[in-house]
Amino acid sequence: MRTRLVVSAVALIAIVAAVIGTVTTIAFRSYLYDQADEQLGGLTQRAAGPPVALPVPDPVRAREPLAFLGGPGVPIGSLGAALTEDGVSAAGYSTEVAGGDGTEGPRFPIRSLDEAQSAALATVPRDGRPHTVELPGGLGSYRVAFARGGHGAFLAGIPLAEVEDTLSTLVLVELSVTGAGLVAASLAGTVLVGVALRPLRRVVATAGQVAQLPLHSGEVALHQRVPETEADPRTEVGQVGAALNRMLDHVHSALDARQQSETRVRRFVADASHELRTPLASIRGYAELTRLGGEECGPDTRHALGRIESEAVRMTGLVEDLLLLARLDTGRPLSYEDTDLVPLVVDAVSDARAAGPEYHWSLELPEDGGTPVRGDRARLHQVLVNLLANARTHTPPGTRVTARVRPAADSVTVLIEDDGPGIPPELLPTVFERFARGDASRSRTAGSTGLGLAIVRAVVLAHEGEVSVDSAPGRTVFTVLLPYASPSQARHRLVIRA
Repeated sequence: MRTRLVVSAVALIAIVAAVIGTVTTIAFRSYLYDQADEQLGGLTQRAAGPPVALPVPDPVRAREPLAFLGGPGVPIGSLGAALTEDGVSAAGYSTEVAGGDGTEGPRFPIRSLDEAQSAALATVPRDGRPHTVELPGGLGSYRVAFARGGHGAFLAGIPLAEVEDTLSTLVLVELSVTGAGLVAASLAGTVLVGVALRPLRRVVATAGQVAQLPLHSGEVALHQRVPETEADPRTEVGQVGAALNRMLDHVHSALDARQQSETRVRRFVADASHELRTPLASIRGYAELTRLGGEECGPDTRHALGRIESEAVRMTGLVEDLLLLARLDTGRPLSYEDTDLVPLVVDAVSDARAAGPEYHWSLELPEDGGTPVRGDRARLHQVLVNLLANARTHTPPGTRVTARVRPAADSVTVLIEDDGPGIPPELLPTVFERFARGDASRSRTAGSTGLGLAIVRAVVLAHEGEVSVDSAPGRTVFTVLLPYASPSQARHRLVIRA
C-alpha cells in the first residue's frame, strides 16, 4: 500500500510537471518565434527598400542586391536571396570575418549559398508570411519571408540556431529539475506515507498476534487490542482499529462462552465416568459371584450372567477411556520421565501377538542404541497398545502388522503398518475423533469403543508430538513422532549415526 501511494503521488507529480514543462516550452517557443518574426519583418523592409551600399572599397560590389545583409543591426547569419521569375538569381548569408589588421571587422560579410541551399529557398511560398526552412549544408533552420520592392523581389531569413539552442537549454533544465523533484518527492513521500501508515501497521501487528493464537481449542486468553490512540473513529485508520477491537471483543465473548460450555461438558463426563466406575465394578462382582456360587443355574441364566459380565467389562473400558480423555482435556499433568521407546514397542508387540496369534507380527528396531523420550511410560505404552489393537480389530486374520522405530535428528518416529483393506477415504479426516466408526471392512467385531485413536492423539499431543495416518487399500500406516528427551541426546544420536 505504501509503495502504491508513493508511486501514485510521484506519477501525479510527473504528469503535472510534464504538463507544466510542455506548456512552458510551447509558450516560450512562441515568444521566441515572435521575436524572430519581428527581426525578420525589419529585415524584409530593408530588403524591399532602396539598395544599400556595402562598406567595402570595391565600388562594383558595393551595389549588390544582397547588400542589405551587411547593414547595421542585421544578425550574423541572416540570409537573403534575389528572385526572378525562374527562381533564385543570387543568394547568400552574412558572416563576420577578421579584418586585415588582425582586428574583428567586416571585410565582405556575405557568403554565397550553393545550389542545394538555393533550391531549398526557392520552395518558400511568395506570400509575404514567415516560413521555417531547413537549409542543407549545416546551416540549419531559418525563418524566411518574401518581400517585394521597387527594385525587385527578395527573400530574407533569420537564423533559428539561437532560438533552438535556447529551447534545448530550457528543455534540459526542465528535465533536470523535474527529475530532481521526482527523486525528492519519492524520498519525502516514502517518509511521509510511512509515518501516516504507522497506525495501520500497529493494527496489522495486532491482527497478526491474534492470528498466531491457538483459537481452535482450549482456554483462549484473547487480550490483544489495538491501542486507543490508533482507534480514533475520526480518522480512517482509527475506524479500522476500532472495528477490529469490536470484532475481537465479540470473538473473545464467543470463545469464552465456548470454553465454559466445553468445561461443563468435560466436568460432566469426568464426574459421570468417575461415578460409574463403582456401580460397574459392583455389577461385574455380583454377576461373577452369582455365576460362581453354589446355586444351580440353568443354561440361559449362565449365558445371561456371562453377557452381563462381558458388557460390564466393555462399559468399564469405555468409562475408563472417557475419564482419561476428560483428564487430558483439562490439562492434568502426566508423570514425565526419561523413557526408552524400544522396550515399550517390544512389549506392546508381544502383548498383541498373544492377543492375536492369527496375525503376522514383525518388528524393525534401530541398531545403534535406544531412543529416549521424556514422557509418561504408561500412557505411551497405551498409545502403542491402542494402535496395534486398532490394526488387529479392523483387519482380517492373516494380516501382516509391522512396528518400526526410526530415530531422526531431533525426534523419534514410530510407525505401525498393516497390509489390510485400508481406511475409507471419507473416514480419514475424522479417524482421530471420538466415537469415529468405520464401514463394514473395518467393523468393530472385537468390541471397539471408538475412543482408542482419540486417546492416541490426546496422549501424543500432551507429549508435544504429532500423529498422522496414511491409508490405501493394502497399506495403512499410523505415524507417531515424539521429540527426544533433551537436545544433548539428539546430538548424541547424530554422532552415533554418523
